[in-house]
Amino acid sequence: MAINDNRKETVRAKPAEKFNFFHDERVRSVFYQILTALAVGWVAWFLISNTSDNLEKRGLSFGLGFLDVVAPFDPDFKLISFAVGEDTYSRIFLIGILNTLYVSFLAIVGTTFLGFFVGIMRLSKNWLIANVSLAYVEIIRNIPLLIQIIFWYSVIYAVLPRIKQSLDLSLGAELVLLNIRGLYVPWPIAGGLLWMTFVALAIAAIAACIYRKWAQKRQDNTGQNIPTFLPIVAMIIILPGLVFLMTGSPLTWDIPKIDGFNFTGGASLPRAFIALLAALIIYHSAYLAEAVRAGVLSVNKGQTEAALASGLRQNQVLRMVVIPQAMPAIVPPMISLWMNVVKNSSLATAIGYADLVAVYMQTSLNTAGHAVEIVGMTMGFYMVVSLTISFLLNIYNKRVQLVER
Repeated sequence: MAINDNRKETVRAKPAEKFNFFHDERVRSVFYQILTALAVGWVAWFLISNTSDNLEKRGLSFGLGFLDVVAPFDPDFKLISFAVGEDTYSRIFLIGILNTLYVSFLAIVGTTFLGFFVGIMRLSKNWLIANVSLAYVEIIRNIPLLIQIIFWYSVIYAVLPRIKQSLDLSLGAELVLLNIRGLYVPWPIAGGLLWMTFVALAIAAIAACIYRKWAQKRQDNTGQNIPTFLPIVAMIIILPGLVFLMTGSPLTWDIPKIDGFNFTGGASLPRAFIALLAALIIYHSAYLAEAVRAGVLSVNKGQTEAALASGLRQNQVLRMVVIPQAMPAIVPPMISLWMNVVKNSSLATAIGYADLVAVYMQTSLNTAGHAVEIVGMTMGFYMVVSLTISFLLNIYNKRVQLVER
């Protein structure tokens, strides 16, 4: 006998949701963000208004009008021209920026090359090379940068000869001279058709990039190793060289010559610049060396063994297999390191190099006043440079990150 069960399944009704302003996710995030923004805005308004009131009580004005005032001093090192009694504080600001960027760029390049070299040497199987590199890293990292800057400045002052006994670094040609006042080198004077050589150089660089990509693609498809170094070097040298000769060699050189108690002509780098550059490169390369060593060690040894088994030489394995896979681990600390190079260049004020802090936040502040504006502009410059470096290297970091399949 069949039993018919006509009972209907009961469906539980969801309880009615109660709206709670402080716990509802739909409004909580927006509310607290608005509250935080108002708090930050109030703090900023309080600081600005308080500073403005204090300046007004002291009879000081707030604004950037002083940038159009003629500066009464001449920086001792500058990459652009400056006329005392004619140019203004805005040009002083530009000179400080260029001087800072100049030494920072050279320091970043030198730090990167030296850091990678020392980092690879740390992994050498040669006991002497590995331990010398280890000593370099441990000693340099544990000495404050300011002390190293002063050390190099004092060493250059104590070791280098006077003007009359300048060291000839050009092997008797008397073109590159080093003495207690700095480094003197020839300065190029461009002719009217030199631009054609630069155009040829750009074309050669584009052709070299295309050739390298073609060689890489062919190697991926066929396994054939096509040499790229010598062909690329030939492209970059031969084509611009031929254009340079065909246009009549439109380039002359201003050679430094001794005149009385100093050199005239050419270009010179002061002693403070050389000391600062050496200290920045040596100090920061020790930190980058450790980042490179850690990045290389993060690559599985099986990758190296497989590459060696495929017939690649040791240097090819390092350049084509290990380093590309280590870059995702190297780039993040390198971002902070490059930013620190720029920011630490401000320590140049200890030895008298005319960077932004020395010529603008010190000399200009003492002569023009306007401390709030000058300090704020200096802080803004370092912030913009740091954010730019971070932005560009983060783009590169995303490109080198390994994508899991």
